[in-house]
Amino acid sequence: MSNRTRVLAVGLALVGAAKPALAVAGSDPKAVVVADQVMDALGGGKAWAATRYLRFDWAVERGGKTVVTRSHTWNKHTGAYRLEGKTKEGKAYTVLMNLNDKQGKAVLDGKPLEGEALKKQLESAYEAWVNDAYWLIMPYKLKDPGVVLTLEGEQKTRDGEWDKLLLRFESVGLTPKDRYWVYVNRKTHLVDRWDFILQGEKGPASTFSWQGWKKYGNVMLADDRVSPKDGMRIYFPVLEAPASIPDAAFTTP
Repeated sequence: MSNRTRVLAVGLALVGAAKPALAVAGSDPKAVVVADQVMDALGGGKAWAATRYLRFDWAVERGGKTVVTRSHTWNKHTGAYRLEGKTKEGKAYTVLMNLNDKQGKAVLDGKPLEGEALKKQLESAYEAWVNDAYWLIMPYKLKDPGVVLTLEGEQKTRDGEWDKLLLRFESVGLTPKDRYWVYVNRKTHLVDRWDFILQGEKGPASTFSWQGWKKYGNVMLADDRVSPKDGMRIYFPVLEAPASIPDAAFTTP
């Protein structure tokens, strides 16, 4: 079902995202302080842990045209998950699974999948969730187990000042050799930009600004990412942190 491109295959495993982050082994203490400031600006670890549901559409826009859209519904506390989208051939699919054990069911073009076809669809759905959710909630994952933080200096312009965090990973996630440079606004303590070089790539780094920070429930999220190089957008036309979602969303295709 993948419409993904390698440049978008970013992220690490997010299971256990409802749990507050702990201290990061091997990280620069100054970088950890910046990460803590980010979490406080986002609403705090307790507010994030208490946020039970996220509902979002992840979309890619190139040349002013939306070329990929995937719809996610996620219960952070239980791992229950729903994914809807279309294959590159235009066939609709729905996947219902639990992200903790990666078990579930799927329907493609109106027909339930079984056997190897179901296995592949579940694996693809999990990868889509890792990728798409990381584009949305990376700032909440700065202190996850296996993330190593380094403070790599600062950036100053007439528009502001930023702390530059380097994120590396110790054998976690689907692509542990990815590297991210996260620019934290010293005034707002929110992320304004990230650069990344993905596993297997030599660079130069890809750059996206983070725009549209707003409060959803008790936490802050940004709904737009824009590449200054070519105007490519990763954006979230649907973004919610609802207090409740019907159980049928996770059981009925």
